[in-house]
Amino acid sequence: MSDKEIVIDAIRKLPEDTKLDDIVANLELLGKIREGHADADAGRVIPHEQVKREFRSWITS
Repeated sequence: MSDKEIVIDAIRKLPEDTKLDDIVANLELLGKIREGHADADAGRVIPHEQVKREFRSWITS
């Protein structure tokens, strides 16, 4: 599915009274999710255990 088709599908699923700002925010979120999936597919991720270790250091500092 092309990006254009994904956008059209996402907009069609929104309620008819959705405001333009909400549509833009929804599309931005959709774009970020797609970027995250692409990063994960390319192996550009941090292992869960590493994130847990780093998070612990953030809350104890």
